[in-house]
Amino acid sequence: MQRIAKFYKVSYEQFEKDWLDTFPNTSKDEVVKIYESIQLPRRATSGSAGYDFFLPIDIVLQPKEIIKIPTGIRVEIAEGWVLQLFPRSSLGFKYRLQLNNTVGIIDSDYFYSDNEGHMFSKLTNDTTEQKVVELKAQAGFMQGIFLPFGICEDDDVKEIRNGGFGSTNK
Repeated sequence: MQRIAKFYKVSYEQFEKDWLDTFPNTSKDEVVKIYESIQLPRRATSGSAGYDFFLPIDIVLQPKEIIKIPTGIRVEIAEGWVLQLFPRSSLGFKYRLQLNNTVGIIDSDYFYSDNEGHMFSKLTNDTTEQKVVELKAQAGFMQGIFLPFGICEDDDVKEIRNGGFGSTNK
């Protein structure tokens, strides 16, 4: 099996900035505890394609409720590969838990962005059965799958990314 990527935590300073931007009422001591508890994504079995991402906090999502989660994770990916992010299959099946962008795309050059390539997840409980989603900290909630990609023969892009979500539009 070819090894093409490596997960890391973002720096504490980047995590604190992003966490407090998302959850401004969190104490500094609590941010430290959350950061220290972050687990790097990993596969559950040797046959798993997906790397499970784990929640840094407990969440309760009412029907139609949305939450944005700074994961504290970044990934260094070899050129020619992309990380695609999906909800865990069981959560989509049981609750219609959705990623708001349907499939997250993490490009290899995102690792070098101003935000250290910090990955976020925005989730919606899109249940039609009025089910409440309750997940504990450290529960797997999202999975990432690395896939190769190709480019066109006449591709001559020279632009360099410098930013996070939506930065390739600038």
